[in-house]
Amino acid sequence: MQFIPVLVLMVLFFVMMFGIGFILNMLMKTTWFPSYLFIIVILPIVVYSLWDRSATLWTHLASFQMVDYFTGIAGLAGAILSGWSIQKLRDGGYKMF
Repeated sequence: MQFIPVLVLMVLFFVMMFGIGFILNMLMKTTWFPSYLFIIVILPIVVYSLWDRSATLWTHLASFQMVDYFTGIAGLAGAILSGWSIQKLRDGGYKMF
């Protein structure tokens, strides 16, 4: 695992989830929807779509590489930070958000 491509991938997923979450928060007037969407929809799709049914859940989760976990955590952090930033903007008095 090379460090630079993993770092670029983490930043890409963070920015992508932050941007999508920020836009969804502005359009739908919800604060934590992108975080819930990431946890409820995206993570099970990734876990269950690649799961060999003969293996247990723990052996399946152990088969992922560290880069998979790093990008997933970076995407989740972007989704959470987008909700937090929208909430702070609304608390600050910005009615557009």
